[in-house]
Amino acid sequence: MKQISEVTRQVRPLDATAMQAARERHDQLTKPPGSLGRLEELAIKLAGITGRERPRFSRKAVIVLAADHGVAAQGVSAYPQAVTAQMVQNFLAGGAAINVLARLAGARVVVADFGVAADLPDHPRLLRRKIGYGTRNMVDGPAMTAEEALVAIAAGIDVVEAEIQAGLDLVGIGEMGIGNTTASSAIVAAITGRPVADVTGRGTGLDDAAWARKIAVIERALAVNRPNPMDPLDVLAKVGGYEIAGLVGVTLGAAAHRVPVIIDGFISTAAALLATELCPPLRDYLIAAHNSVEIGHRIVLERLELLPLLNLNLRLGEGTGAAMAMHLVDDAVAVLDEMATFAEAGVSGRRPEVETKAEDGHSGADLPASTIRP
Repeated sequence: MKQISEVTRQVRPLDATAMQAARERHDQLTKPPGSLGRLEELAIKLAGITGRERPRFSRKAVIVLAADHGVAAQGVSAYPQAVTAQMVQNFLAGGAAINVLARLAGARVVVADFGVAADLPDHPRLLRRKIGYGTRNMVDGPAMTAEEALVAIAAGIDVVEAEIQAGLDLVGIGEMGIGNTTASSAIVAAITGRPVADVTGRGTGLDDAAWARKIAVIERALAVNRPNPMDPLDVLAKVGGYEIAGLVGVTLGAAAHRVPVIIDGFISTAAALLATELCPPLRDYLIAAHNSVEIGHRIVLERLELLPLLNLNLRLGEGTGAAMAMHLVDDAVAVLDEMATFAEAGVSGRRPEVETKAEDGHSGADLPASTIRP
């Protein structure tokens, strides 16, 4: 089992030289500096992540981890627990939203069982990394042991490293698990100290009574387990999930190999929060795909200082938002790589006596690296 400390030590700061080269190239392209806004910021960040002045991504994947949650017994979801296993079958058959959107983005879908509460039929594309048949009910005690949490993180690292070795240069992360918005809200409340009601949404579509019950369940789980907000592994083990732990590992493993990570919705972002608590430099390797309707999602993105690329009122999960954001990643790096410079196109540049300012009064070319957090 790969040690987490070994992987976190491999996560390096962004490559400042590559970022500066990308920034300078953008200044030479046939457009006013900064005129493509956040698309330029994204390209510069991707240069810093990969260490390449003109990065391109041709080998993409969305890694979807699935697991069940014991807390589902408390009636926190509008859907029965059996849906987790059924949706895994749908992923493997190519019939889910993530399959459709990933195909359009030119990405393969990698599906792994990290803790589905059923024995799934054999399938050549199903990765079996089952830690247990769903976590324990967190209202009665820890959802998993500390050892199980570590095993799940290590398994996530192994999954992404195997994909990198097979050929992967851009990864999106997604999940499937009835009850996992409850676990994610508990994680976020524990780490941020925010009231449970502030970070708990309606998941798959709860009515008012069910939403109030969900909040009460999370409050009870936090009171029973008393997770230590300064110890992300303690939080993960006590109120998390196997697939969430696996996504922590995927995120760490990708960053250790300088592979950009596009995080999807609330559950994926909760996993990213845990990963950055374990390894703060990892934050620079994250790209926020979208801002979901889950109320806790925005709070986590603000904590991570990430500005999402899309705002489409999504709340599905599966990595669907990450797949859509891959198109913007392709746009950003294609512009950087393929646009002609003023010299190449024979186009006159700005008159030197005119100060270059973006519409908001700031030069798009002079954004400091610390602000490049798409």
